[in-house]
Amino acid sequence: MEREDFDKVRESVRAQCGSRVVIQLDKGRNKVDIQQGVIQEAYPSVFTILVDDTETCPSQLLSFSYTDIITKEIRMKLC
Repeated sequence: MEREDFDKVRESVRAQCGSRVVIQLDKGRNKVDIQQGVIQEAYPSVFTILVDDTETCPSQLLSFSYTDIITKEIRMKLC
């Protein structure tokens, strides 16, 4: 992982703040969780997504590292 990759991912996420995204979380052992949310904030090391999964669960604020995207622990797609 190079510093340039990290900076590119950070700038891309920062540019998409406020956008609705679908995130695919890799939970290991062939388990995948798919949720929708809005990118709230982009900080120097992490970013936050407000997830509104279902009507039975209240909204959750999840935080992820930019390295999670680089290592493909999560995948994001704009809605």
